[in-house]
Amino acid sequence: MSEKKIKNIFVNGPVSPEFIANSIGNHNTKTDIGGHSIFLGQVRNDEIDGKIVSAIAYTAFEDLALTKMHEIREEIFAKYPLSCMHIHHSLGVIGAGEICLFVFTSSKHRKPAIEACNELVERIKSELPIWGKEIFADETHQWKENI
Repeated sequence: MSEKKIKNIFVNGPVSPEFIANSIGNHNTKTDIGGHSIFLGQVRNDEIDGKIVSAIAYTAFEDLALTKMHEIREEIFAKYPLSCMHIHHSLGVIGAGEICLFVFTSSKHRKPAIEACNELVERIKSELPIWGKEIFADETHQWKENI
């Protein structure tokens, strides 16, 4: 594994559309990139036992998650010829319709960017100690006060 610095993937609150747009726009000067792949995870207002989810409260064992994400990052860079990789995951209360996960990969050609992005999303969901607790419409105010 390389001696690269561990990057903080966590953001407090939702990932804003403006942040996503700026991240994409910042790559227009990187003219060796031919393909980008982007995954946006959005909180759904699922119905569970007759109650509607209005938000999800995300928590994580941050140090362990960041260490594991660093390992995954290095493995993905070794496996795919990527130019860039960006991961941002929300912590705190994220409302239905808001973005909680932003994964963005870039490469000279589209196929490695798409495959790497897909693998990253699956590994983030299965390997990182990040948890989401559904908050129902009648509980939202209480949760926002406590976080």
